[in-house]
Amino acid sequence: MTTMSRPPADPSALHPDARSRFRSWLLFGLQDSKGTHQGPGGVSDAHARKHSWWQVMCLTGVDYFSTLGYQPAIAALAAGVISPLATLVLVAVTLLGALPVYRRVAGESHRGEGSIAMLERLLPRWGGKLIVLVLLGFAATDFMITMTLSAADATAHLIQNPLVPDWLHGQNVPVTLFLLALLGAVFLRGFKEAVNIAVVLVALYLSLNVVVVATSISESVTHPAAIHDWWLALTSSHGNPLLAVGIALLVFPKLALGLSGFETGVAVMPQVRGKAGDTAEQPIGRIQGTRRLLTTAAVIMSSFLITTSFTTVILIPQHEFQAGGQANGRALAFIAHEYLGVGFGTFYDISTIAILWFAGASAMAGLLNLVPRYLPRYGMAPEWAKAVRPLVLVFTLVGFLITFIFNADVDAQGGAYATGVLVLMMSAATAVTLSARRHDQGKRTVAFGIIAVVFIYTTVANIFERPEGLRIAAVFIAGIIVVSFLSRVRRSFELHATRVHMDEQAVGFISETWEGPIRLIAHEPLRLTPQAYREKLESAIEVSHLPAGEQPLFLEVVVDDSSDFETELAVHGITRHGYRILEVHGPVVPNTIASVLLHIRDVTGMMPHVYFRWTEGNPVINLLKFLFLGEGEIAPVTREVLREAEPDVSRRPWVHVG
Repeated sequence: MTTMSRPPADPSALHPDARSRFRSWLLFGLQDSKGTHQGPGGVSDAHARKHSWWQVMCLTGVDYFSTLGYQPAIAALAAGVISPLATLVLVAVTLLGALPVYRRVAGESHRGEGSIAMLERLLPRWGGKLIVLVLLGFAATDFMITMTLSAADATAHLIQNPLVPDWLHGQNVPVTLFLLALLGAVFLRGFKEAVNIAVVLVALYLSLNVVVVATSISESVTHPAAIHDWWLALTSSHGNPLLAVGIALLVFPKLALGLSGFETGVAVMPQVRGKAGDTAEQPIGRIQGTRRLLTTAAVIMSSFLITTSFTTVILIPQHEFQAGGQANGRALAFIAHEYLGVGFGTFYDISTIAILWFAGASAMAGLLNLVPRYLPRYGMAPEWAKAVRPLVLVFTLVGFLITFIFNADVDAQGGAYATGVLVLMMSAATAVTLSARRHDQGKRTVAFGIIAVVFIYTTVANIFERPEGLRIAAVFIAGIIVVSFLSRVRRSFELHATRVHMDEQAVGFISETWEGPIRLIAHEPLRLTPQAYREKLESAIEVSHLPAGEQPLFLEVVVDDSSDFETELAVHGITRHGYRILEVHGPVVPNTIASVLLHIRDVTGMMPHVYFRWTEGNPVINLLKFLFLGEGEIAPVTREVLREAEPDVSRRPWVHVG
């Protein structure tokens, strides 16, 4: 038997040129027509390689654990001798507040959408979409500033090393740009490589920190006079211990950078390997692995924060934490050089530089997971936003721009970083509180409500302390909203349906007309009286020249949520007042009608005819109704959607208007 196939229309298709190969590489893993969303790495969630929870913990840990590079110095500078007390407050908020919140988020938002998806479900329609866009703006602020701030801090650690040549001094911007480009190159190569690098860096960095912490504790114990001086300063500087505790609570918002990593921990959930019995709706193994990830990371970080906050104020003179001091922003590196020698100190600096550089990897992974799961589904991003590599290039270029704007200054970006982190944690605490209330869990509602109040206080205090963070976040939010709505308008004439399914009754109605033309009359579902159907049929016969004696189908679109974009359509066949009706729920009337017509054409092989009446009203108002309410001028828009979807006139369903 010989199998024959049609040769390609373009012979050059057999030998793609360099441009075609580049496009194929760039758009590898682009979401298919059925709407299967992508995870980081360019392949669908169903086929993406998963990783053990501890490996994914290392990916999120490059952000979380890297804060050890500057957190102890920030605490000492902000709180002075009460730094250990302020750090204890931070650890308490971490273990008793952030950790329980995000363990619940992991259980209720296991596809990696984070707390944003929980709030989206609580606030449907355009209000919910707007809230999501605002939170995505804060997430972009958090994740993008994580990339640029961490790279800038890595540059600062590099330049401050005593072995670095003088010609690198003052070259913060070029070095930071190089580190950002290197980070982007890793993700262009693949997600697997990013995980492998994260595992090596975290293992090395934490091992070196164990040595530094052990050494600092040993040195502190062998200098009891230093401990006595610190205790005397602690008990006498603020009058009494209770006042010192109160000041520690007030200082706590300045230490909020130590809370980073939780949002990225749930954002990369789809990369956690689950159990054999996991399902798409109930991935128990993935949820357990993510909770283990969050708990382990929080306990490790809390242990380091408590010990380092104590030893740094004991061993390092306070003036070294000031601007220009050797411990400013690098307290543990100072101890490594001072007590373990230049060789070990330099090796510690290299590990710190490496993990700070790669701290942006968890942020990049979070962005690559969040953006394709929201904006394309809303119609608020172009098609290529469903592929990973174009997004990597876009985020890298945005990182370049931020670095130029802030001149690679770590302190200038700190306010925006803390604002993004805290707003996301505040939204997560609010979301789980509302979720617990919805499930009638009284005690948990109260507990999560208290946590939410703590994060609200922390967020507000941080905004008042560093208002520039909110201004920077507002720029990200405005940019996302403007670009999203422009994209929505540009894509408004596309087909929205990811899948069309017809029930048995609808198929039966269609099969009855297979011997002749398939004729459908578009009808408003708000006019359901026998007279309304009769008048619509008579009008189609008289004005649109529908053949007399025909018994066409009526096609009715019920608009549920006009803010939706990508949807599955279920067509139901019903009989009302003796008329056969195809009823379908969708977000936009013209696009839904076009999708149903093309589906009927494809399954029957026959060209459907649809009959409309002109819509009265102002064209501009009708256009706005179409964009935001899913209605408006139905007939011409349906034809335009069909024209965009099917360029071949001979294969395009017929549109009749009278």
